[in-house]
Amino acid sequence: MSTVEHFTDLQREAIEWRRYLHQNPELNFRVDNTARFVAEKLASFGINHIETGIAETGIVALIPGDGGDGPTIGLRADMDALPIVEASNKPWSSRVSGKMHACGHDGHTAMLLGAAKYLANTRSFKGCVALIFQPAEEVELPSGGLKMVESGIMDRFNISRVFGMHNSPGIEVGHFAICDGPILASQDDFDIVVKGKGGHAASPHRAIDPVVISAQIILGLQTLVSRNTDPTEALVISVTKLKAAQAYNIIPDQVEMAGTVRTLMPGLRDFAERQIRMAAEGIARSAGANVEFKYIRSVPVTFNHTQETSLAIKAARDLVGSSAVDGKIKAQMGAEDFAYMLEARPGAMIYIGNGSTAGLHHPAYDFNDDALPYGIGYWVNLVETVLGA
Repeated sequence: MSTVEHFTDLQREAIEWRRYLHQNPELNFRVDNTARFVAEKLASFGINHIETGIAETGIVALIPGDGGDGPTIGLRADMDALPIVEASNKPWSSRVSGKMHACGHDGHTAMLLGAAKYLANTRSFKGCVALIFQPAEEVELPSGGLKMVESGIMDRFNISRVFGMHNSPGIEVGHFAICDGPILASQDDFDIVVKGKGGHAASPHRAIDPVVISAQIILGLQTLVSRNTDPTEALVISVTKLKAAQAYNIIPDQVEMAGTVRTLMPGLRDFAERQIRMAAEGIARSAGANVEFKYIRSVPVTFNHTQETSLAIKAARDLVGSSAVDGKIKAQMGAEDFAYMLEARPGAMIYIGNGSTAGLHHPAYDFNDDALPYGIGYWVNLVETVLGA
């Protein structure tokens, strides 16, 4: 197994790739320039099998090993940016107004490109590596991960296992973190329209006030977590949008609200949908109002499989030592559409340290280039661990 010193020469080149991508962010499925850049780099490494245009702008490239027959494993990186105005003040800040790589996908892409160059040169493994470059991780439905799975990449490229990696501000550079089982939550979203009877704010007795009813619904939803679910089972219900009248003296006819549901227990998604509907309808009816309700299943639980998690831990510890790899990190309530790939095939996602940077999705965030050789080395070690010749 390789240590990080084997990959420092690649770091300089990977920094150039990463900063170019950071200066030229693209959103959603329209990552055309990014995909073209990735495909050109892969071809320059001597990789012959490169399929583009998957799920609009996604890429899968195959590197066969020199060790003979074996399975194919997938390594996934996401390519899209976010609609945020950058405030990092770095020399390589975004050149595109209102768009920035605020989640580190530029770094994810650069690390997988670095691993691709190394593996294409050495090929000291059995079987085959499928490099998956995915668009549209940051959108909801249908996301890039879902569309790539639905396009049939797992069967078409005979992928038997799939692995992901995401940077994590707050974890020291050169450190990794992972856990078996749920590592990230599912994400569902809901919309509720409370329909009452509008009127003058000075005569509330002549109206059916949807603002007051909405406030009662918001408070009522909190008891679904605090009093209706097992406290050992994580469930978060947050109302995040509220739209009512546009004037001080109007009681509106209706109020629109929306929110999100996060859980690590797949069964609680059914519970949340059912109970949110019942609570909203019951509270509204008791006040003489009605509701329209919509519940959207967005992203499933990101679930790390046991054997693949062990392989990921071994690859990381061989790179940086046992003390720098936390194999029992607590699950987080964020969501990741890599979950769709983990539903399609066994695999695991690992966190790589980004140091004491601004948080993900923050205007001042920037991927830490010091992490690049660690990410490249992890991918290489993982391939040689799983597909060792």
